[in-house]
Amino acid sequence: MEIHNDLEISLELPVLAVRDVIIFTDMILPLFIGRDKSLAALEAASSVSRQVLVVAQKDQSQDSPAPEDLYRVGTVAQVMRQLKMPDGRQKILVQGLAKARITSFLSQSPFFQASVELLQEKPVEADPVELEALMRNVRDQSQKILMLRDVLSEEIVGLLDGIEDPGRLADLVVSNIRVKIDEAQKALETTDPVERLKMVNSILTQEVKVSAMQAKLDSEAREEMDRTQKEYYLREQIRAIKRELGDEASRDDEADEYRLKFQKAKLPKDVAAEAAKQLSRLEWMLPDSAEASIIRSYLDWIVELPWGVTTRDHLDLEEAKKILDADHFNLKKVKDRILEHLAVMKLSHRQKGPIICFLGPPGVGKTSLGQSIARAMGRKFVRLSLGGMKDEAEIRGHRRTYIGALPGRIIQGLKSAGSANPVFMLDEVDKIGADFRGDPASALLEVLDPEQNSNFSDHYLNLPFDLSKVMFITTANLLDTIPQALEDRMEVIYLSGYTSEEKVSISKKHLLPRLVKDHGLKNGSLTIQDSAIRTIISSYTREAGLRGLDRKLAAICRKIARKVAEGGDKRFRVTEKQLQRLLGPPEVLPEPKLFEGQPGVATGLAWTETGGEIMYIEVRTMPGKGNLYLTGQLGEVMKESAQTVLAYTRVNASVLGLESDFFDEMDIHVHVPEGNVPKEGPSAGSALLVAMVSALTGLPVPRDLAMTGEITLRGQILGIGGLKEKSLAALRLGIKRIVIPKQNLQDLDDHNEMPQNIKRKMAFIPVDNIGELLSVVFPEKSFNRQLKRQRKPRRVYRAPRRISKRRPSLRSDA
Repeated sequence: MEIHNDLEISLELPVLAVRDVIIFTDMILPLFIGRDKSLAALEAASSVSRQVLVVAQKDQSQDSPAPEDLYRVGTVAQVMRQLKMPDGRQKILVQGLAKARITSFLSQSPFFQASVELLQEKPVEADPVELEALMRNVRDQSQKILMLRDVLSEEIVGLLDGIEDPGRLADLVVSNIRVKIDEAQKALETTDPVERLKMVNSILTQEVKVSAMQAKLDSEAREEMDRTQKEYYLREQIRAIKRELGDEASRDDEADEYRLKFQKAKLPKDVAAEAAKQLSRLEWMLPDSAEASIIRSYLDWIVELPWGVTTRDHLDLEEAKKILDADHFNLKKVKDRILEHLAVMKLSHRQKGPIICFLGPPGVGKTSLGQSIARAMGRKFVRLSLGGMKDEAEIRGHRRTYIGALPGRIIQGLKSAGSANPVFMLDEVDKIGADFRGDPASALLEVLDPEQNSNFSDHYLNLPFDLSKVMFITTANLLDTIPQALEDRMEVIYLSGYTSEEKVSISKKHLLPRLVKDHGLKNGSLTIQDSAIRTIISSYTREAGLRGLDRKLAAICRKIARKVAEGGDKRFRVTEKQLQRLLGPPEVLPEPKLFEGQPGVATGLAWTETGGEIMYIEVRTMPGKGNLYLTGQLGEVMKESAQTVLAYTRVNASVLGLESDFFDEMDIHVHVPEGNVPKEGPSAGSALLVAMVSALTGLPVPRDLAMTGEITLRGQILGIGGLKEKSLAALRLGIKRIVIPKQNLQDLDDHNEMPQNIKRKMAFIPVDNIGELLSVVFPEKSFNRQLKRQRKPRRVYRAPRRISKRRPSLRSDA
């Protein structure tokens, strides 16, 4: 026992842990006790001195705190009253007697029992003037906080002014304002009254700022509410006046108008139920509230969408064929696919639309082909560009909880079309991005899946919409960047580039008549010779598509239009000799003939997103220590092809007329010009081998010969993709012979789209192995026969190798 302020206080006390309150000396406070340990501690105190040590928990969320989870300084409290509640808890009234520190825990079960030491207050040692100023400041700030909280009264002011002890004043203030537990605990542990009062003064300074800001926010909210109520009252008065004058119809007219729109829109059952529910909410809202405006926009979207509204398909196959032929030259495979779809619809009345992907280089007519398909089928046409799209909400829409929310671009396109079965073109599907806002390509999986899109749910509408009748057409330049799951949902149709003859025909039938009309010239006033068009194609453009040709023809039309506007002749005929005057010097220079007759140079073929390309491969040898240098931004696959070529050459060195150790004192440098362009793909293996053999043997490669094919270490030549595009590129540069893998002979069948004029003008030489390849390139050398006579490995039947048709991401094909 110890005497404190004439009270006997035991130094061994039950510990009562509390969560969110700090009890100070002389403070009377009710507490609710419900935890088992707390009830046991209270029962033990009731049987002895009715004194407990009240300490706060460090973590308020813990239900069963351990000794280390409790603060060491608390307050010895006297249990004044005790009341048992119906739910088993007890309500007690306690009064703080003295501060105490726990020196040790005597027991932890069934309650905490601790040995304590009492903390004595330090005497006041401060300048009286400074102390009085500090106490006045604390009183003033306390009153200011209470006034901002609108709880200040004369009794509280009198109570604050009547306390002269700085310690008691600090305890009273900190126990009656909302202070964090850790800050109140610091004040409890401070035994110097002046220091404790300074601490409370600092807390009050911050609390005044917070309370002032809170009062300001409350005032602004109250003013806004008052303003809204005032505006509503004034609007109601205006409505009442107009109603008396007969200038305003009933407020029910808006709801009746929406109900009429619902009937005209022929909404599905679930959509009609949701629309009626939202309209009912609108009727009970203030007409000028923000939420009412959101609901009106939502209802407007519902009634304006084409629920079940479709256009009638034109199923006359002859008429559809005429339209497709009139709009586009050649493209037989694409036209046949559309006519097949129309035939199926005509016979089975099936409405589910196919999902087609047009894959090809820029400018070959992918987008315009979609417009022609819509015209041939008698459907509306909608186009959506996906290039650079990174937000999933662009496809699925925003949820209505966001400000400015809208449906996705799919639903917006259907609304603008006014039909549930348009031809919907998704342009640049290979250029979709992704970031923290989601993955639009994944959102397209539902849109482009015929088994799922009959119940497509837009986040804004939150209602199922049937997309199964929509004919989706996507376009892409590359297949590599399209996710595999998305590619699997599409039927890919390849659109290759055009030959020069095809470009001439397209220019005369389509491009030139359109440009003459667009530039205000009369029909037949401008004629361009075929030879001039061929010169434009070869000397001013080098592309798989038609965009560059279209621009050059437009430039000629502009110059002719100026002459007509200035009063010149009405008819013009453009010849090949006039092109430099109209278009300037040729922009595409012929390939340099520096490689003519030089060993170590071979012509390869590449397949890119812009069509076919010529790729020269140079190999040079030099004295060295057996190093292989690869330059020209070659990809990993192409580097591996070069390593394979070197390995094959070393294995067959004696057959090729080389020393078996030729590589020990020699370095070989392989370079592919245009070093700023990345190059990748295995089909350059044939050209790499020929260039290396040419460099090692000193035999030149014929200038009019190009080659493509993947090689193996055993000397086999495997099939490649993009033969048509590569052939077009070779034809543009005047190459007459191409060595191809024997597996690609199927690409030359009449069933494929290899143009007949290419097959007439170019010789395709199929080879099965490297011996046959070298016999074509170097027919006069005897090592070709030796390579052919090498024993082939025993043939084992395997399923035919599937030639990949996926387009590459870099310079060469895959």
